[in-house]
Amino acid sequence: MIQTIADKSEYPFEWLDVLDPSEDELKEIAQKYKLHDSSIKDWLQPDHLPKYEKVDGYIFIIFRTHAEKVLDEADTVQELSNKVAIFVKEDLVLTLHKKKWTACSVIKENYVDTKLCENTHHLVNEIVKNCLLSYEQPSVELTKDIEYYEENMFLKNRKPTLLKGLYYLRRRVEVTRRIVMLSHEIVDKLDDKEHTNAYTRDTRDLYVKLHNIYDTLFENMNQLVMIYFSISSQRTNEIVRILTLFSVFFMPLTFIVGIYGMNFDFMPELRMKYGYPGIMLVMAVITAGVYFWFKKKGWLQ
Repeated sequence: MIQTIADKSEYPFEWLDVLDPSEDELKEIAQKYKLHDSSIKDWLQPDHLPKYEKVDGYIFIIFRTHAEKVLDEADTVQELSNKVAIFVKEDLVLTLHKKKWTACSVIKENYVDTKLCENTHHLVNEIVKNCLLSYEQPSVELTKDIEYYEENMFLKNRKPTLLKGLYYLRRRVEVTRRIVMLSHEIVDKLDDKEHTNAYTRDTRDLYVKLHNIYDTLFENMNQLVMIYFSISSQRTNEIVRILTLFSVFFMPLTFIVGIYGMNFDFMPELRMKYGYPGIMLVMAVITAGVYFWFKKKGWLQ
């Protein structure tokens, strides 16, 4: 579906927005606006990462917005984000996307209709800025998820699905951080020495803010995974320690039982009237001795 958001008869530029074009529509658009085949191929790649390039007299930008709904086990670029292609000429901006993109109406209402966008560069800056804004709320949700897993690791019983959830959470943070990082060139080109102004600086400030947030989330996520394995290792060591203590209690008892289980004919203690209760008493004394020795050493805490 092709929609004209801004027409040259009313504005200093034309803005066409194309939602999920068919193959025929894409060919018609490419021929009409003289778009290079390489740009179309990049647009057709579902998991293409952000890029900025100049091709045959126009600027071609691929930006990825964060998906509105993300599944718990989503961990790929395509599942976590939606692609927006931007073709920029002197008096034309052409945006292509396969999924519904609400930023168009927001930009039109706040910047195009109010005549704040004086040229295509300003319009593209607002498009990129709105794409970046889509990563703000997900960063808040990721922070809450990290806090949830941290609380479960330290204060509650661990569930078998905890490690699986940690894996997908780490993947979401890592992939989203990579998308934000790769958007640096786009923001850098928009806020270069030739075009810098208050609007482009706001976009750069927003990018720096998001970059720092996702860097922090990535570091926290890595630390959380390391803490998980440290706690697992600690609990394993605790179990081994308890089993070792039990084995030490039974070692001398097993030794005594082994001696009297040899069944030799000339073992003097075998015919003693009080041999059985005597050996049981000896075992009890040995067990008590081992217990108090461990207690003194502080190994039973």
